[in-house]
Amino acid sequence: MATPWRLTFWTRAVEAALLAVAICFSVAASDQSARTDYLSHHLMCQCGCAQLLGECDHVGCPDRDTELAELSAAVAAGKSDEQILDAFATKYGEVVRAAPTTHGFDLVAWIAPFAVFAAALLGTILLVRRWSGISAAQARTAAAARESLGPADRERRDRIERIRRETGAEGGF
Repeated sequence: MATPWRLTFWTRAVEAALLAVAICFSVAASDQSARTDYLSHHLMCQCGCAQLLGECDHVGCPDRDTELAELSAAVAAGKSDEQILDAFATKYGEVVRAAPTTHGFDLVAWIAPFAVFAAALLGTILLVRRWSGISAAQARTAAAARESLGPADRERRDRIERIRRETGAEGGF
């Protein structure tokens, strides 16, 4: 009775080890393809279609297959992501990168949109405050003008305001 149990245990242990080895090899294979896919979305296709290398659906694209082959070869050679991106930038120019780097003058491309948005927001806030300040000044001027009216003018003004209230013409037309 003890022998079949041990045989079953060792059979299952070997099966588990083989499964683990198969998973490791499949993960390594998909890791290279996943890395190639990841990097292809950080590079632009050079055929002039203005699409990412991994997304280029340009029919008969003369450059996509060549660039993807170069990328796959670099990934298979074990180069780091930065080495691969730098090699492509050296060969095709900085325009091959899908996004600017975060070093040097390229940092302006990341900062400028936010700075312009902040400046526009600040300008809008200041403009609205100025407009509301003008209307407050106009209200103070109108109140001072009302106080300087004579009794006949005040009576006429009160009559006009009463007519407007009764006819509902306070808001304009």
